[in-house]
Amino acid sequence: MNPRSLLLRTGLAAIVLLFLLTGCSYIENFIGGGEEEETDAGEIMAAGMEEMGAGRYNLAVESFQKVKDRFPYSKYAVLAELKMADALYLQEEYEAAYAAYDEFEKLHPKHKDIPYVIYQKGMSNFSQIKSKDREQVHTFKAKEEFERVIKRFPRDEYANKARKNLRECLIYLAEYELFVGNFYYKQGKYRAALGRYTYIINNYPDMGQYQDAMEGITRCKEKLAQVTAQEGTWRTYWPFSIWK
Repeated sequence: MNPRSLLLRTGLAAIVLLFLLTGCSYIENFIGGGEEEETDAGEIMAAGMEEMGAGRYNLAVESFQKVKDRFPYSKYAVLAELKMADALYLQEEYEAAYAAYDEFEKLHPKHKDIPYVIYQKGMSNFSQIKSKDREQVHTFKAKEEFERVIKRFPRDEYANKARKNLRECLIYLAEYELFVGNFYYKQGKYRAALGRYTYIINNYPDMGQYQDAMEGITRCKEKLAQVTAQEGTWRTYWPFSIWK
């Protein structure tokens, strides 16, 4: 064999041997899978759980974020993602909590806690519901998430919780429609008011506003009939050309 080729093969063999001896350890350290790093991640995770249990949610969020950033391949990383969302929710940072739960669902769509995550997305909006005289944006969003967990996981415990909160959402929405309908009626916008009252009858018949909505419909029809009669009277006394 050519001495030069022999030397080259010997060198390659040495490199391969060195990689086999140290490579595994290097890879573990690179991906964060070493025992020492797992221990560090576990300690930070435990500290975060302790802070959350004590109600120091901002410190808990910091700990869980450290696990996510420093040990993304650790066995604690996924749990840290979920607990960070919980800590944000408990801190009443509902928009941030919703974003964290949403990210978790997108990253781990088949995780065993997805029913809980979807429910919490609903709760993050449910906790921001305004009074009946305000736009019900968060009510609609909460309703969608509760309906989703019920549809996807009908027998799950969080589906049962969602059903109760879903009814609360529907009541809020019905009361808002009634409020707007009454507002339009007072403004003399009887057709608009009639539309709102009718919407309640068609979409929220069992939420407790049915009778009020029916009375509103009757009042609106009476007012609209009066307006029509008045217009007929004016047509009688004024030249026809005015009404063309």
